[in-house]
Order: sequence, then C-alpha cells, then structure tokens
Amino acid sequence: MYKFLITFAPEMRKRFFIVVLLVLSLAYAHAETLVLRTGARVIGKIVFQNEEVVVIRDAEGARFQYPRSDVQQILAADEPEQQEPQEQQEEQQEITTSKKASILLELAGGAAVIPNDAAGGMVSADLLVGSHHIADRHLFIGGGLGYHGLFIGAEKYNFLPIQVALRMPFVETKHAPVFGASLGYGIALSKTFIGGIYAGIDLGYRCQINPKTAVSVVFFTQFQQAKISVQETIEEAQFTNYTGRNFISPGIKLALYF
Repeated sequence: MYKFLITFAPEMRKRFFIVVLLVLSLAYAHAETLVLRTGARVIGKIVFQNEEVVVIRDAEGARFQYPRSDVQQILAADEPEQQEPQEQQEEQQEITTSKKASILLELAGGAAVIPNDAAGGMVSADLLVGSHHIADRHLFIGGGLGYHGLFIGAEKYNFLPIQVALRMPFVETKHAPVFGASLGYGIALSKTFIGGIYAGIDLGYRCQINPKTAVSVVFFTQFQQAKISVQETIEEAQFTNYTGRNFISPGIKLALYF
C-alpha cells in the first residue's frame, strides 16, 4: 500500500487521505452504541437484532452478541443517552433490594376497655417476620408473636398473641398512608383466665427511609377475647366457672421495618 501511495504526487496523496478520512467519518457517524445494564458501552454497527439478541460489529470487524435483556438502550452516534428519572431509578433499586425477608417491630400504647364494665390502659410489643416486597409493592405479609398487657383497675391481663399480619401502603411513594390488619389467637399468661381470638386494624402514615427500612405511625384498634374464671359457692360447695370477656384497645403504634 505504501509503494502504491508514493506513486502519487504529494497533492494527490493528500486528497486520498482526506477521502479516506471522510469515508471513515461517515461510517462512524452511522454507528450505534449499545448501553448495557452494567454501564458498559459497545460502539459499532448492528448487523442483526430481534426480541432475544442483539449482534453488533465493531470497527475492527469483530462481532459480539448480547441478550436483549442485557441491553438498556440502543443509541445512534449523535444521540444523547436517555437518563432515567431519579425516582424511577430509586424505585428499580427498591424492587431489586427489597425482596428478601423483613422484620417488623411494633410498639404500642393506649387504652383498654371492657365494654359496659371498666377501663384502663394497655402496652404491647409485637415482632413479626415476613416479606416486605410483594407484587412490585412494599406490601408486608408475615406472622409472629408479641406481648400485650392490659391493666384495668387492680387487675392485669397479659396475653401472648400469635398472629398473621398485613401492612399495605395505599401508594408506592416515600410518604404514604398505610393500612394494616392482624388476626390470631391470644394465649393467656395467667391461670385465672383463658385466651381467645385476637384481631387488630391499623390506619396511619408511613415513610420509606431506604429500600429496606421504613417507619410508620398509626392509630389502631385491637380486640381480644378471653374467658375469666369466676368462683361460685352453691350450697357450701365452690365451683369455678368462666365468663366471657371482650377487651377493646384503641391507641397509637410505632412500627419499624428493617
């Protein structure tokens, strides 16, 4: 090639190189850029593509094949890369990193009422384990147990609720209203009464701190069924009977997802 070029006059050689540069520039101008999901870029000419693969040839003639699922964008040489909105990137990150099991810790306090009888206070702590991300939403479904203490007058009623729980934000945003429901059985922690059905309803506010962590403050109402032992004396003989009691507990709850 060099011997061939020196046969031309200097002016002809100059024009030849200009033509070659123009041809190469035109070829490069019609090249495409594959932007991979890993962040890497591949520049060349796409020779084949379908719904499954993309085949590209680089400037040296080598061919490379990539699964379509690994290709984020296909850009012309002069086309700027389309940046995904920050909120969308964060949402994709949340979806990627939030599919593992989560722990939900709930601390609550409020009133305790026996309808048409007496009233007092209550405290509770629940530890639940479940999934924090279902169907592309921060939907918590899980189960666990806790401690609920009800103090009415001089009496103390302690329960160990075994429950399944649902916690669901109404919208997939950082700040969102949240709904919750629980259902289970409250085991009595005393020989003077027997436990029964436990249920709860929550409604409040939730803040998604990061893909794995969230905090919520909710108003709740809990229902606990129990049977209280009553000593009766009939003809100088003592009998132990159980009378049904229903405890209703409204209050405020702080919940932490992690």
